[in-house]
Amino acid sequence: MFSTQAQSVFSLYGEQNIPNSIDTPDDELTEVGEDGILRISKVSRPTLTAYFPEKEKATGEAVIIVPGGGYWILAAGHEGADVAVALAEMGITAFVLKYRLPSDDTMINKRIGPLQDAQRSLQLVRENAKEWGVQSEKVALLGFSAGGHLSSTAGTKFETSYIPNPEGLSLRPDFLILVYPVISFDPAIGHSGSSKNLLGENPSKEILDDFSSDKHVSSDTPPAFLVHAANDPVSIDNSRVFENALKTHNVPVGTLYYETGGHGFGLYNPESDNLWLDKAIQWWRENSNR
Repeated sequence: MFSTQAQSVFSLYGEQNIPNSIDTPDDELTEVGEDGILRISKVSRPTLTAYFPEKEKATGEAVIIVPGGGYWILAAGHEGADVAVALAEMGITAFVLKYRLPSDDTMINKRIGPLQDAQRSLQLVRENAKEWGVQSEKVALLGFSAGGHLSSTAGTKFETSYIPNPEGLSLRPDFLILVYPVISFDPAIGHSGSSKNLLGENPSKEILDDFSSDKHVSSDTPPAFLVHAANDPVSIDNSRVFENALKTHNVPVGTLYYETGGHGFGLYNPESDNLWLDKAIQWWRENSNR
């Protein structure tokens, strides 16, 4: 069951107009299934929900959590709030990003809407870094599944600002944690549902390549820690192609590849005692100055 210990909810764009947005009614729907999983659909008003650690525990690190859901829903409990609570207990300021879900009804260009929200989340945290007790150079993205795709996109397309950025704040995440991520839209390994929801029916190879994060890695891409199970129906090759691209460009990369666990397990892989979050944070701290 998802946690409800959030401390503050911020409208992502505040009083500003939401970029790339069509003025439509807010049809957002929140449901909890019989499986106890929180699902949010039809998101058109993005928010950032903060979980602040106790002051005496605070490390100055921040992690923005990007839930998965195939660009169709947001699994905002076990891939959002639960993880934020665990991070806050570790002294890390955590934020859960409720990003817009691609829709031609609510966005002028649905392909870039989620990326705009990911960039804005980084910008918003850095704008408020002093007030929120965050060090601007210690802001990570942690994405699950399609949220991993969005996080890796933000980590490879940061040189282009898809939002207004008059102060020129860095839109580059300092670190990536990608948990069973969708990385590639190559039909051989990509997730067809995420591709269809984000890019539409029958996108060209050029568009598929443009949104395949492994094809945009450079030496400036942030260090990353990858988590995946070998029996995941979202092929582990997604993580492997990203790992290989990072290594090619001499970017530090850590991995925790489980033999089993499937897809969508969230904070705890029920088939392993190896806790990926502990490993990822330890690895980040060891590689934070690289």
